[in-house]
Amino acid sequence: MIVRCVQSRRCDQHDLGLVFPHLANVTIDRVQVQQASVLFEAHARAGDAGCPACGQRSARIHSRYHRRVADAVVGGHRIVLKLLVRRFFCADTDCKAVTFVEQVPGLTSRYARRSQQAAQALQDIGLALAGRAGARLAGRLGLRAGRTTMLRLIRRIPEPPSTPVTVLGIDDFALRRGHRYGTVLVDMATHRPIDLLPARDADTVGTWLQQHPGVQVVCRDRAGAYAEAARSHAPSAIQVADRWHLLHNLASHVEKTVASHYHCLTTRNNPQSPGTIAELPAPAAPAPRSDGRLAERIRHRHQQVHDLHAAGTSIKAIVRELGLARGTVRRYLRAAQADDLITQKATGVRPGVLDPWLDHLRRRWQEGCTTITALYQEIRAMGYTGGYRTLRDRLRPWQDQKPPPPNTPKPLRNRQIVSWILQHPDALTDDDHAMLAQVRAECPHLDRLATHVTDFATMLMHRQGQHLDAWLTAVRADDLPHLHSFATGLVQDYDAVVNGLTLEHSSGAVEGNVNRIKMLKRQMYGRAGFDLLRKRVLLSC
Repeated sequence: MIVRCVQSRRCDQHDLGLVFPHLANVTIDRVQVQQASVLFEAHARAGDAGCPACGQRSARIHSRYHRRVADAVVGGHRIVLKLLVRRFFCADTDCKAVTFVEQVPGLTSRYARRSQQAAQALQDIGLALAGRAGARLAGRLGLRAGRTTMLRLIRRIPEPPSTPVTVLGIDDFALRRGHRYGTVLVDMATHRPIDLLPARDADTVGTWLQQHPGVQVVCRDRAGAYAEAARSHAPSAIQVADRWHLLHNLASHVEKTVASHYHCLTTRNNPQSPGTIAELPAPAAPAPRSDGRLAERIRHRHQQVHDLHAAGTSIKAIVRELGLARGTVRRYLRAAQADDLITQKATGVRPGVLDPWLDHLRRRWQEGCTTITALYQEIRAMGYTGGYRTLRDRLRPWQDQKPPPPNTPKPLRNRQIVSWILQHPDALTDDDHAMLAQVRAECPHLDRLATHVTDFATMLMHRQGQHLDAWLTAVRADDLPHLHSFATGLVQDYDAVVNGLTLEHSSGAVEGNVNRIKMLKRQMYGRAGFDLLRKRVLLSC
């Protein structure tokens, strides 16, 4: 239903151009305000047009027809343009295009049913929200487009022009976790991704480096494929190992060392003897059980792996024969005894669901409230999320004891010791300092481990790469096999590690882009083909 009709002679073209600058090259003939849209009838103001094939302008008209173009939304109303367009004869007789249709600059394009402004708005929405969510927002804004159309518009966007890169950041990301991985390349000067590669092997990255010469610094993690690609295809570039990855790798070896020496603490855990860990707020956990199916299976696998390795079988052959992962086989070979592996499994027990409420339960029990149902209602109101049977089974032994058993300290776990060793001393509380000092006094190996970790962290924070050789020598002098393995890895990537501990470059911006890629993948709900993901990563930042 037409609400109002205004003739073109009443429209001020200058004022209209202020509101609709993309309509500056057309003349409005008529405006029809309808219930859900506004229809502009218009024609091009130019007297001639340029041929898209040869570029020569022509004023010889072949025919005319009307063309409907959807435009942006104004005042909650959709704008629809009904353009009277002309078809021209090409003035160049040798041109392959005999006739052509005029296009309004800044407004229309060939075969498009939307104005350039509306198409740009949909592209921006699609880059930010992808298909389904983008289609919902576009519908709220009056721009009609389906989820598949939104993805198609993203794919049509041309790629940004490539620019020379001096400092390059490289890291991998999961296209399908555990199966397929890609590579993200970041310009460390601008922190913007410049390309995505569908693989993370040395050949793929090396080919890109050949096509983009001029890279002077390569920031990477400890991956061997990226090191080989930079060494083979960009030999003049300086390779820099990321400091966060160095510290992260050290943390994994610290955790293995603590697990292997946990028995040094539990063997002396006697509550009756003064000066032991049991007297401190977080005592050591009891010795793990050496029986059970898990312990039996670990001992059996440990014996199989060591027998095959003693017979000269390679790790790869052991993996095929026993059906184990390569990392599992290496872990079994590093453990001299199966009990070390059993200790590692047993010391990672998570706290019980009742632990936060035990103090309250003991106090209420001593006050005379021994009804389990009443206690259950109390701790439920305080935030307990476990079941009644869990509480009943825990309190059943208390019914035979008057008063209830004493409040025993929580067991000391591997992760607590590892966190104390890895944290900055200023971040530890007085109790943590006391516990760490007791642990170091109980086990000389853990004492030396804490010293090496502190020295490495100091070298990393203050960029003292010149001290790496002295640190490696000190580590090799101690009986710490897991730390020896870490030192061996540093020697294999020596130049990059020294640069990482000396230069200011870091891969923090690369890790941020990897997290952003994960977010973009989740937005597309499984429809994130590599080409679509690449466009969104490169264009939406």
